[in-house]
Amino acid sequence: MAKLRKPEERECERCGRVEVWDDDHDTWRVPTDDDEDVDADAVGDVHCVHEWDIDGSFRPIE
Repeated sequence: MAKLRKPEERECERCGRVEVWDDDHDTWRVPTDDDEDVDADAVGDVHCVHEWDIDGSFRPIE
């Protein structure tokens, strides 16, 4: 039987912003070192029109 996969991390190809999928909140979030500190390098440009690295080469079905 086929299995549906979803991406767990994505990175903007323009500004370098990194986000990870948060199953608890069903949304993308900037990764943190602990529960309060956001990794400043992962934020990128918050005003960027993000071009995520998830494209046609990602195969959601195994």
